[in-house]
Amino acid sequence: MPAHTKRATIYFDPVLHKALRLKAAETSRSITELVNHAVREALAEDAEDLAAFDDRKNEPLVSYDEMVKRLKKDGRL
Repeated sequence: MPAHTKRATIYFDPVLHKALRLKAAETSRSITELVNHAVREALAEDAEDLAAFDDRKNEPLVSYDEMVKRLKKDGRL
């Protein structure tokens, strides 16, 4: 393992841990690799969401009630 990695203790639900072990065996990857990949994907998705929010920050807000009215008017509900 590279010297720049950090160690953490993570407690998994037993069913998730079993699934991770099976996936690791089937893909010839370690549980560490699988978890790191999943965390990277989740963080990248968060970054995309934040960028989308930033892109739309100047759009007018629409209330839930107004949105429902618009959907009904457009025949979508």
